[in-house]
Amino acid sequence: MNLTPKYRLLAVAGSMLAGALVLYGCKNFLTDNSTPQATVSGETLKTKSGVEGTLIAAYRSLDCNYQTAAWGCAVSNWVFGSVASDDAYEGSQAGDQPGVEQIELFNWNAPDAEGYLDAKWVSMYDGIARANATINLLKEVTATPGIISAADAAGIRGEAMFLRAHYHFEAYRMWGNIPYYRDNDNDFRKPNETKQQVEADLLRDLDSAIALLPATPRNAQIGRATSWTAMAYKGRVQMYKGDYAGAVTTLKAVQASGVYKLETSFDHVWTGFKQYQNGPETIFAYQASANDGNGDGENSNFGERLNFPSAGSPFGCCGFHQPSQNLVNYFQVDATGLPLALSSATWNANSNNFNGSNNTVAVDPRIDFTVGRDAVPFKDWGLHGAGWVRSIPHGGFYSAKKNTHENASGAQSNVGWTNTQLNSVNIHIFRYGDLLLMLAEAEAQTGDLAGATALVNQIRTRAGQTVQGCGLPVDAKASAAEVAAYPTCAGHSELVVAGPLSGGGTLGTTVEPWATYRIGLYPTFTSAAQALAAIQAERRLELAMEGQRFFDLRRWAIADVTLNAYVNGVGGGAEKNRVQTVPSTLQYVQQFGGAVPYVKGKYDFYPIPDQEIQLSKSGGKANLTQNTGW
Repeated sequence: MNLTPKYRLLAVAGSMLAGALVLYGCKNFLTDNSTPQATVSGETLKTKSGVEGTLIAAYRSLDCNYQTAAWGCAVSNWVFGSVASDDAYEGSQAGDQPGVEQIELFNWNAPDAEGYLDAKWVSMYDGIARANATINLLKEVTATPGIISAADAAGIRGEAMFLRAHYHFEAYRMWGNIPYYRDNDNDFRKPNETKQQVEADLLRDLDSAIALLPATPRNAQIGRATSWTAMAYKGRVQMYKGDYAGAVTTLKAVQASGVYKLETSFDHVWTGFKQYQNGPETIFAYQASANDGNGDGENSNFGERLNFPSAGSPFGCCGFHQPSQNLVNYFQVDATGLPLALSSATWNANSNNFNGSNNTVAVDPRIDFTVGRDAVPFKDWGLHGAGWVRSIPHGGFYSAKKNTHENASGAQSNVGWTNTQLNSVNIHIFRYGDLLLMLAEAEAQTGDLAGATALVNQIRTRAGQTVQGCGLPVDAKASAAEVAAYPTCAGHSELVVAGPLSGGGTLGTTVEPWATYRIGLYPTFTSAAQALAAIQAERRLELAMEGQRFFDLRRWAIADVTLNAYVNGVGGGAEKNRVQTVPSTLQYVQQFGGAVPYVKGKYDFYPIPDQEIQLSKSGGKANLTQNTGW
């Protein structure tokens, strides 16, 4: 059916309202199941619970659901933020999910790639439509006094305006020049705004949200946006805009509030353990929910479900989003515990499987909280092995790790397709570690080198508190294999042990049977250039595989240099000579030869899906304008 843009944007929203009203009855926000109380009609919605349910439907668009699933809608941006960068390969095997493969190969206007891009577009504008529907319904209901209190009305409007800003920000990061929809828009065939106009609109919405929202989650329901969530997001937008002075003011205010702080251990950041979810580092996250009464596990980590080790692992499927060799090499450190990539011309020379037998090369402790490596404990599931990877020639040796759950956490779903890859691990959209590094960058850009150094070292100090422990699995076979490889692991189920900096100091080393972990702190930066290089390195190490890398590279205007070097050669290694031992795998050699994949200007933004351009037509003329080069 050829829907107009207005109805295409709103089609999914209507189908979710019944589920949203169910969720509003929950005692915990967006998590627990409840019995439906009534059917949905126009009059049903014109109540407090109708407005609240419509708002929850707006939150639900943060991640994929069965209406939007094409994996391009994943809240983590693993396709567009990681696979398109030097952090990750498509993974899995050649020919599976060809849309992801085409994104990786920079064939962004290929039909399969466009399907993924359109899934992202539809998902974001569906979220915008739901947020605006909430605001409009709130106007109707509050026209009758006494139905909703003034405090709740302000909070609901603030949450909806924050969500509207978030979804537009996601579209802005992808396409730059996008249409911006407000609650009073009736014709959805709107032209693009310029990048600068979108930035102004984002800041306007966030300022409104800051003024309306309470400082703590409304109804004491964790997961809702607060004024501090919106304030932190404002600083993020200012960083993308390049307003470093403004970002310093905003982000320092968030820092000084004390609302957020770093987790004490890196393994608490991405976890299935409920006691660590929504911890002090969480600014805004998709609240994944498993075993809540949904028969298909649809409220869980839906958009991440492909990104688990494959059939030979306890997860059974599907092996996408595999860490690149370049990323794994980037975790190597020098004698001072600082990134080897900043001091060595051959940091990227290793093309072999960097597994637990290669423990003489010192590495940053975060490697084994981020990457599944052979002969290294994979949380508490046993040793990662070659059989855990679907196709080594296509996706390399390694597996994604942050998005997986711990066996002991009980976060695994009991239902759904391949339930072992469904869990309640929350997906971070913005976390405090990210914010601190943005603040460090803003301070470096505005001349506060001492402040920037202190912030980077704060991140590194946390990274040195713990390292991967034995995590001896409960499965007898996996446990026996681990003890056979590492006898000292007998009786040790600890997921983490004390790290190099757990006792203080500026440099430390912890030796485990599978790794030599080392990390050091920076002396005070002596120039902005040195500071920015260190901060860029730190963002890669801290946020690896979290869907941020590609957007960072473009924000820094170094995507062309970095990604062309990644493919054709940097630090003694070239990705085009690595995983494609079978010629049809990543296809870098056939695709690029000696050419560059990233053409500056053309690839500065993703192409707007042609389907959306066609649907924007009025009077035979498209209102949406395609981005440069496409």
